[in-house]
Amino acid sequence: MDAFFAAIEQLKRPELRGKPVIVGGDPDGRGVVAACSYEARAYGIHSAMPMTQAKRRCPHAVCLPGDMKTYASYSKRVKAILDRYTPLVEPVSVDEAFLDVTGCERLFGEPEEIARKIKADVLAETGLTCSVGIAPNRFLAKLASDLEKPDGLVELTLEDAKGRLRELPVSRIWGVGKVGREKLETMGIFRIGQLQDAPLDLLEKTFGNQTESLRAMAFGRGSEIVEPPGRAKSVSNETTFEEDTADEKLMRDVLRWLAERVARRMRRGRYRGRTITLKLRFSDFKTITRSATVSHYTDSGPEIGRTVTELFERVELGGRKVRLLGVGVGNLETAYSQLTLYDDGDKQQKLDETMDSIRDRFGEDAVTRGVKVTWRDTYLE
Repeated sequence: MDAFFAAIEQLKRPELRGKPVIVGGDPDGRGVVAACSYEARAYGIHSAMPMTQAKRRCPHAVCLPGDMKTYASYSKRVKAILDRYTPLVEPVSVDEAFLDVTGCERLFGEPEEIARKIKADVLAETGLTCSVGIAPNRFLAKLASDLEKPDGLVELTLEDAKGRLRELPVSRIWGVGKVGREKLETMGIFRIGQLQDAPLDLLEKTFGNQTESLRAMAFGRGSEIVEPPGRAKSVSNETTFEEDTADEKLMRDVLRWLAERVARRMRRGRYRGRTITLKLRFSDFKTITRSATVSHYTDSGPEIGRTVTELFERVELGGRKVRLLGVGVGNLETAYSQLTLYDDGDKQQKLDETMDSIRDRFGEDAVTRGVKVTWRDTYLE
């Protein structure tokens, strides 16, 4: 979808059309840009930019807090349109999805015709535009969809991908974030064409076993598999502090509180997991993650909390202040297939079920497990 959140706001309020619109957190606080209209992008504003910076770049922009309930409703309507054309639809986010239309030609025509029908249906039924990329794999399809936004339709084949990619910045390759881009630029590689021409041995010295996939994408090769949603791959929660903090006791309390929330969501979804992950973002926006895999599957808040706290203890803060903390659990299995062999596990499960029942009736904070939440209104956004 094109500037999805902002486009919906302009659709709801026609007087905003043609104006720079920013959807995000408090423009005078510590929020970030969730989405912005193309008029706002002309000022260099982009998602994840601090709202204060966005307002400095475009003081006359219209800043809105967002309406996730409405955005989710539009997302479902778009998803229903996509489902008409193929059962193989893989949502990537609320405003993006991959489709595999192999075998649908006899019903709906060639891929380009299907793309045009989808674009027309989305516009007619939602009033919104979308951009479509057609390609033999996910990476190229995603890249193609971004080339001529808004309201674009671009087809890329493997044969023409090499030439089309050459002048694009290396940051357009999946997995090349800030650190990867800086490493490539240190090697004198700024554009994908330079990466295509770079000697393999030079790349391997820096990227090791990632070199093969990096080079493959530089030539337009990638995964062709579209995976419709099934069971969750991970469950996570994160929170941003109202003010950056170096208070380690506070951070441990927040991590245990997040662990309880993650565990409750897992039990609600009937999941247990083994891989527990800590996410930590410093005041300079540098983000690190640390993970540990335990010996058995768990949906226990205290166990997740202990593990993530141990991971936190290994991080050398060096007096740096922290902006955001997150807790996640991956490597999931359905909980009803897991049976405990220990009495303590049975007791813990009964306690969790009792606490869940109380929270269902009286609210999330009606009962807690040795974690004070009175600090939340003061320290968290």
